[in-house]
Parts: sequence; C-alpha cells; structure tokens
Amino acid sequence: MTDVDIGSIDQIPVGEGRTFAIDGEQIAVFRLRNGALRALDAVCPHKGGPLADGLADDAVVVCPLHGHTFDLSTGCEASGSDMSVRSYPVRAIEGTVRVSFRRV
Repeated sequence: MTDVDIGSIDQIPVGEGRTFAIDGEQIAVFRLRNGALRALDAVCPHKGGPLADGLADDAVVVCPLHGHTFDLSTGCEASGSDMSVRSYPVRAIEGTVRVSFRRV
C-alpha cells in the first residue's frame, strides 16, 4: 500500500462525501459527523451510481441511484448481497487527507 495525500480535510464538509482521483481510480472519501473519515470506491457496482453523492451516516452510505447500502468500514453491501466496493484506510494528518492505496 502507498499513502497518497489527496488534499485538505476542509474540502469535505462534515456529514458528506467527495470523490477524488487516485491513479485513475475514483475514491469517495466521507467525513462523518463524529469527525471520522472513511474511504470507498466511488462507483456503485450495480449501475455506476456516484457513492459520494449518497446519503451517509456514521455506518453506511446509500447509493443515490437505486438505494444499495454499503458499510463505510468494510465496503460490504448491507443487505448481504454479493455486491461490495473496496474500502481504504484513510486518516487526516495536520489537516491533509491521506488514503492508503494499492497501486496496481
């Protein structure tokens, strides 16, 4: 895994997600209401919905297109279906968001 700085934490409003490009991949980073950060693949595997635009709480994000719900910690679809997205370690260091990303 490689750590990639993607920008200031201030780019992500509390309670929302934003999409960032890392090595040609789209990663959705969420800044939860409790201050924690979570990162997932930004595209829903069902029909390509933009997950960063979905409704998120401290545990899940709901795809805005068809309502599939993904665990923000694991990327697993909450209903138990075989759909999932990758999750990534993410943290803020001195106001900069850093994602641990595996380059392929």
